Amino acid sequence: MSFILLTHSRETTKESNTGQLVAQVMPDTQVVIWQRTQPDKSLLQLIEQGNIALLYPGSDDADDKSTQVQLTDFEHFILIDSTWQEARKIFNRSSYLHNLPRIELSAKNSRYTLRRNQLEGGLCTAECVIELLREISMPDQADLLEGDFCRFLDRR
Repeated sequence: MSFILLTHSRETTKESNTGQLVAQVMPDTQVVIWQRTQPDKSLLQLIEQGNIALLYPGSDDADDKSTQVQLTDFEHFILIDSTWQEARKIFNRSSYLHNLPRIELSAKNSRYTLRRNQLEGGLCTAECVIELLREISMPDQADLLEGDFCRFLDRR
């Protein structure tokens, strides 16, 4: 299993970015810098091959793909690594993401308080990966990342 962090360029310099933590702890993580007009070719190829889902909140549509998938159906997971506001823009401006199956995690309370404008029930990137690892029965990896995440929060 691998994680692809579709990252806004501003996130790469923020000390509050937890995607960088995920990339350090999880060996099968790829960071792809999002570009509106030039999507990453390797990401597009991976999407074409299938076996990939987007970890992103569902919509209110009856045709919402987030309710139609099982986590075990996928080998790769894309997470949009940016602020919630930027994540919405990235999703809306990236048509190649629109038809992907979407995974929506069960609502949890976030421990991440390093940024303003947090969505209620919205998790940061590291928390999303931790929950995803738990849901696909990888508790050792989840515990490892959670330990580093707690230390990350304590240093801030």
